Amino acid sequence: MNRQTIPRQRAILDRRTLAAQIAALAAEQGDSARPQVVALLRDALDAGRQELDRRLEAAPSAGHECTGGHAFLIDQIVRLIHDHVVADVYPLANRSSGERLSILAVGGYGRAEMAPQSDVDIAFLTPTRRAPWCEQVIEAMLYFLWDLGLKVGHSSRTPDDMVRMARDDLTIRTALLEGRYLWGDRDLFDEARRRFWAEVVTGSERQFVSEKLAERNARHKRMGDSRYVVEPNVKDGKGGLRDLQTLYWIGKYIHKVRSASELVEVGLLSAGEYRSFRRAEGFMLAVRCHLHALTGRAEDRLTFDQQRAVAQRMKFADRPGKSAVERFMQYYFIQAKRVGSLTGVFLAHIDEEFAQNRLRRGFFAGFTARARSLKGYRVFGGRIAAPSDDWFRQDPVRLIEIFQLAEANGLEVHPEAMRQANRDSGLIRDKVRNDPRANALFVDLLSGRNDPEAVLRWMNEAGVFGRFVPDFGKVNAQMQFDMYHHYTVDEHTIRAIGLLSKIERGELTEDHPRSSRLVHKINSRRAAYVSVLLHDIAKGRGGDHSVLGAEVAEELCPRFGLDEHETELVAWLVAKHLLMSATAFKRDLTDPKTIEDFCAEVQSIERLRHLLILTAVDIRAVGPGTWNSWKRQLLGELFDAAQERLRLGHMRHGREARVAAKKDAVRAALAGQAPLVDRFEGTLGDAYWIAEPEDIVALNLVQFAEAQEAKEQLSVHCEVYPARGATLVTVIAADHPGLFYRIAGGIHLAGANIIDARIHTSSSGWAVDNFLVQDPHGRPFEEPRQLARIEKSIGDALANRVELVPKLAQRPLPITRSHAFEVRPRVTFDNSASNRFTVIEVSARDRPALLNRLARALFESQLMVHSAHVTAYGERAVDTFYVTDLIGAKVEARARKDAIEEALLDAASDERQAALQEA
Repeated sequence: MNRQTIPRQRAILDRRTLAAQIAALAAEQGDSARPQVVALLRDALDAGRQELDRRLEAAPSAGHECTGGHAFLIDQIVRLIHDHVVADVYPLANRSSGERLSILAVGGYGRAEMAPQSDVDIAFLTPTRRAPWCEQVIEAMLYFLWDLGLKVGHSSRTPDDMVRMARDDLTIRTALLEGRYLWGDRDLFDEARRRFWAEVVTGSERQFVSEKLAERNARHKRMGDSRYVVEPNVKDGKGGLRDLQTLYWIGKYIHKVRSASELVEVGLLSAGEYRSFRRAEGFMLAVRCHLHALTGRAEDRLTFDQQRAVAQRMKFADRPGKSAVERFMQYYFIQAKRVGSLTGVFLAHIDEEFAQNRLRRGFFAGFTARARSLKGYRVFGGRIAAPSDDWFRQDPVRLIEIFQLAEANGLEVHPEAMRQANRDSGLIRDKVRNDPRANALFVDLLSGRNDPEAVLRWMNEAGVFGRFVPDFGKVNAQMQFDMYHHYTVDEHTIRAIGLLSKIERGELTEDHPRSSRLVHKINSRRAAYVSVLLHDIAKGRGGDHSVLGAEVAEELCPRFGLDEHETELVAWLVAKHLLMSATAFKRDLTDPKTIEDFCAEVQSIERLRHLLILTAVDIRAVGPGTWNSWKRQLLGELFDAAQERLRLGHMRHGREARVAAKKDAVRAALAGQAPLVDRFEGTLGDAYWIAEPEDIVALNLVQFAEAQEAKEQLSVHCEVYPARGATLVTVIAADHPGLFYRIAGGIHLAGANIIDARIHTSSSGWAVDNFLVQDPHGRPFEEPRQLARIEKSIGDALANRVELVPKLAQRPLPITRSHAFEVRPRVTFDNSASNRFTVIEVSARDRPALLNRLARALFESQLMVHSAHVTAYGERAVDTFYVTDLIGAKVEARARKDAIEEALLDAASDERQAALQEA
């Protein structure tokens, strides 16, 4: 920001008045005036910052004004210090030509863009290396700046040093590119400036561009490589301030422009694009200023706990179906998306400039390579471009066609064509949306066999996607304010489409073996791709997005050219896209009623195939680590059981036949120890044999036999269970009330999270309990030391060698940022989900030992837990319990349910956790 554009400068700092006060102090007190001078400057700095804070509160989106104001404030402080040191601390009557000093503001400070806690980056220029007076002045100035609490990045160089180092170091070269005269000897600055452009910049343009782009790509990779990560870094993230600055640096380096506005004059940006540049930059600078003001430090990451506060400071308000923080983040991502579009256009121009220069200078000067034609479009260098500026205006359906041709032919869309498409996207109105050819092209693109993900992302960035499918436009850049979803809704959807394409191409067979087979058996590819497109289309509308999305599907599918059966299928898939994951992760898959109820909803194998594929890509597209072998295993078990039920109309085997088959399989697995099946088959009931997989039964029987032979009252065994991506913990002990919650407490104390639990009691009074556990990062415990710690911790908990409640309360939350979200505990009872058990589901804020506290509440409510299933969704956990009362009956009485609900809500509440930690 130009100094002249900063209003009411003296309200920020009145340098003339302050200089007079400093001079008076120096004249009166001489060398002893330093403390008073520092105090005077510190008061002025604090007052200036408070004034700028007030201005930011009054105009919360005025990023340029705020950052320019802070740069102006530091300018005045540096100038005052320089003048005081030169005049009063180290006065020199007749300075020689070597006793000159010039001060440059460099980096962001050189651009006059300083957030409240930004570093002060300055460079001192001296004519020669060893100039004692210059060194004294520099040292004295730095001590003043440090005494004021400023974070100073500084260098002291001669013009020769500067040229030599800038040639070798990209960081120094970039910082000097922003170099701004601040104070001191102007002639020395002008000489250094001239030499920098003549001796460093000229001839190194191509190298600078390639190094800057490589630096940008490495930074993006480090930051998550998406501009739609839900906790973006405002400065260094993709689509953030650093990307805009990179454009400016490249343009300035090549065309020697002094300000971003001059990029229009040299043809790198249009006037409209420059306005977008300034709008995005101003908004992000404002966000960064608010972050610094809130945290009191140089914080650039827009974390969940800061998003709500920044949204409030920037005056975003709630709207029906969308909170203030979601509206704020949606606007942020729209700006980040715009930065991406500008980057593409800008770099294409640079690329073409270099290419033209190469042709003019090279062997082929005067020779023009011919572009080929593809349906009227120009194809050159692997890019497809519009042949004329009015191409899309002649026929707006071409706005869809160019992207479809790019996908079908493995081409990139030329950035100039992207610029035209963006400009002309407003031509897409109802006539185009209802055009059969346009819709056929769109569905061909959506279900393309090359790379629909990349091309749909380009289409989205050009603004065409949201215009052609307005319902998709509504979720464009829309974040989901939770810790489960890593991306905005549009980015999540496009990633899911890309995953479906990869599954179909056989690229994800190892992670998705079933889906990779089934995708080639479904009757309609179009339905599969359209259901993925529409599954989250109604998010942010204030109702159940599955139900509302199904209504959208019923309207859109006929427009896309899908027939009646495909439309019905897509609408059903959108309405039920959460059914399979909810059943697999929150219900007991060994309970026949679970499978019956699921199949009653699904009704056909075709629907089941589609639903599995949709569920898999939906989960995986949430973010890194959300898809794992445990989820794959559970979904596979549900699919296999449901497919058998749907194919035959009943489960293949009755209860007795299933138990007998399981015993035979276990005998085969045990080989030489097969007699153990006969030894324990009467002790362990049918429910046990049905519930547990044969490999776990085999492990249990061996452990049970060894415990009996050793006459152990407690046997704990841990081993990695690769099929579920977890560690299997088996506890065999004499059954007694409260055993389950104590085991859970011991597991939690060892630092493990329980993801599944099955509780069995033998007819001889022994408990055989199987737990699947993972570490806080969702991985199995594998180290012998870790496994030994779990075993010891369970033993201590069951023998009362440790007080569970206070010990568990002391454990810190693994994800403290979860408190940025409001998670109200909720308890539901379902007596229809199982023929034998009452199913209780508790949704609450995830925290260590939640399962232990809930299990204890159930024990104190005189309930028996038969199985427990744990699912985490970011900051929220859903724990499901299959229970009976002490005589084995379901919980039916309303008063009894109310009392249990109250106990569980108390156990799950944040207030209870806080009270325990205080105690």
